[in-house]
Formats: sequence, C-alpha cells, structure tokens
Amino acid sequence: MQFEIKKNGEATILKIKERKLDASVSPELKGEFLLLCTPATKNLVVDMTDVEFCDSSGLSALLIAERKMRENGGVVQLAGLQKKVLSLIRISRLDRAFRIHDTVTKALKS
Repeated sequence: MQFEIKKNGEATILKIKERKLDASVSPELKGEFLLLCTPATKNLVVDMTDVEFCDSSGLSALLIAERKMRENGGVVQLAGLQKKVLSLIRISRLDRAFRIHDTVTKALKS
C-alpha cells in the first residue's frame, strides 16, 4: 500500500496514494491506523484525494481509526473525497461518524 504521513502542528495527515481502498490494502491500512491513533494524536486527517473506489473493508479500516481516535479523545477527519466514495459514506451513514472536508487545508482549519 502506498501512503504518506505528515505532521502539521497537532494534526497528523495520512495521504492514501491508492486508487482503490479495498480488501487488498485495508489490512495494512488498519495496521497503520493502530500505530497512528495514539493518545498523542488529537487530529488525524485522512487525505483520500486519490481514492476512486472504496468497499466495505475500506470503510472498516476507516471505522477502526475513528474508534481508536475517539477512545483517545481525538478526531478523524476525511478530506478530498471523490463523488463515489462520498456517496458510499453517506449511504452508510458514516458522515455522522467523520468530519468531512473538501480539502486537507479546510480540515486543518476546522
């Protein structure tokens, strides 16, 4: 799985550099989330600009991040969602679990 991690003040930005967020990459992504979602991380921004497709295993990985961050008093924000992925998140009602922004810049300002 291709990804990039950046620190920006109190925020950690995880940019997913994959076209598909599915069963082929979600186990590695879950492991990465478990490493990142510590009490020291208060704001995790997941940049999904490159993700064109997401299935239930991808949603499961995102939910693991949300749960771990919530347990540690932090928040997960999703940024740069393409229309198909945003639609899936809304249909799944996960837009209630995540803060969703058009860009990483907007996520960092919120």
